Amino acid sequence: MSEQFIAPTPKDGEPWDVAIIGSGPASLTAAIYTTRGNASTVIIAGAPWGGQLMLTTEVDNFPGFPEGVQGPDLMHNMRKQAERFGAVIVEDVATEVNLQTSPREIKVGTTVYKARSIIVATGAETKWLGIPGEDRLRGRGVSSCAPCDAPFFKDKKVAVVGGGDSAMEEALVIAKYASEVTVVHRRDAFKASDIMEQRVLNHPKITVLWNTQVTEILGDQKVQGMKLTTADRGEWEKEIDGLFVAIGHKPSTTLVEGKLETNELGYLVREPREGFSMSTKVDGVFTAGDVHDNHYRQAISAAGFGSMAAIDVLHYLDKEAPTW
Repeated sequence: MSEQFIAPTPKDGEPWDVAIIGSGPASLTAAIYTTRGNASTVIIAGAPWGGQLMLTTEVDNFPGFPEGVQGPDLMHNMRKQAERFGAVIVEDVATEVNLQTSPREIKVGTTVYKARSIIVATGAETKWLGIPGEDRLRGRGVSSCAPCDAPFFKDKKVAVVGGGDSAMEEALVIAKYASEVTVVHRRDAFKASDIMEQRVLNHPKITVLWNTQVTEILGDQKVQGMKLTTADRGEWEKEIDGLFVAIGHKPSTTLVEGKLETNELGYLVREPREGFSMSTKVDGVFTAGDVHDNHYRQAISAAGFGSMAAIDVLHYLDKEAPTW
């Protein structure tokens, strides 16, 4: 067996070739590519590291795992692979970035990391309800991703909380598997587009509870029901086997607020130029994953964006435009 290749680390005072902020699938995939491209790579992972998959149980839709894989196991495997090729992981939070200097600077505690390029892969956080039972039963019937978890609820009773397009999409995906789907919305009208609303309202498996809020998720080892409050009915309970929260996501952009452009939803804006598809408006700064992607929000798409950003970075470091 040939000797294992390991990417270099910079000497004292020299900048890293690339600093990656974040430690989800986009970040770790990017690091696998940059280190294999012989670029010194430091990952400012945050605390805790690993992103949303560290809070997920079984993942059935990530290629290469025919029997499924536990979310934390998948992330640990990605981390080992990145470290195998020489990525250095700092399990701490970046508190400040300076994108005007050359090289760029990232402050972590009292340490300043300098880098010739940066990939912002800080992800996005699900907006949760913040009610009793939600944290305890997350991954045990409480979810925020129908494409990930809907197949687990075949012939089950499921609730979806929300009233926008995301909630409509979740309900329609779940309805392919569940015996019945209840959409719980706190207002008397959806915020969703007309076409999505009509698809939900006309679906034979889906019913809607208007002007209703979920106040508690019930169950011991798994979801067994939910406690509801309705103005004309007061407090009551409904038996369910699963609950999907679809009230939105919040991209993690606080670190680069005012330094990189965001869209109306707060997600980072990519500005493809000079052959770089994952570039931002700042030269040498790239983005990858859920921090810019408010449409797919899947581990596999985040990983794909991570590989694209890494390839862009390697070309940037070589000061050559891509040839494809």
